[in-house]
Amino acid sequence: MKQILLRLLLATTLAFGLLSTAAAEPVRVLMKTSLGDIELELDPDKTPKTVENFLRYVDEGFYNGTVFHRVINGFMIQGGGFTPDLQKKRTHASVVNEAKNGLKNKRGSIAMARTSDPHSATAQFFINHADNDSLDYPSRDGWGYTVFGQVTKGMATVDKIADVYTHTTRGMRNVPEKAVIIESITRIPSDKPANSKLK
Repeated sequence: MKQILLRLLLATTLAFGLLSTAAAEPVRVLMKTSLGDIELELDPDKTPKTVENFLRYVDEGFYNGTVFHRVINGFMIQGGGFTPDLQKKRTHASVVNEAKNGLKNKRGSIAMARTSDPHSATAQFFINHADNDSLDYPSRDGWGYTVFGQVTKGMATVDKIADVYTHTTRGMRNVPEKAVIIESITRIPSDKPANSKLK
């Protein structure tokens, strides 16, 4: 009897261990913009802190009504920090840099924007419009830019945003002359199929 109980205990312990070390499930979000929709899959397994930080802003509705304020065709589109009149939004504390995760700044990947301080990322993000290997870990400063997901649908929208006319205004370069609004970013329920209408 004692042996049976020990075997059951061992089996339960092993099962729990396997469950606790299992990879985190990807998280999908839908970004609705004034130029179309973008569907993204985030990677909480490789970038747990970054995804947690991003989803905090998503769940708070922080991104609703912000803009893509820096757009460089053939490089990236950056947004998530400014209102249409280019007022910077107040953010939470910065998140630790997780660029050393094996994910690359390839076309269609989403990464955190930051200053020269590697651990300064807050709410702003960018979607790579090209393969930007120079931004990968370790980059020029020994850190790189944290990639935490990938566009799965809607690259046509990313291309459309990247192609808008930009100018310099209020001391900021590469600002779309006509604001590209992020209308909302919301989680996609795990049981909901991908939007086949997006390309």
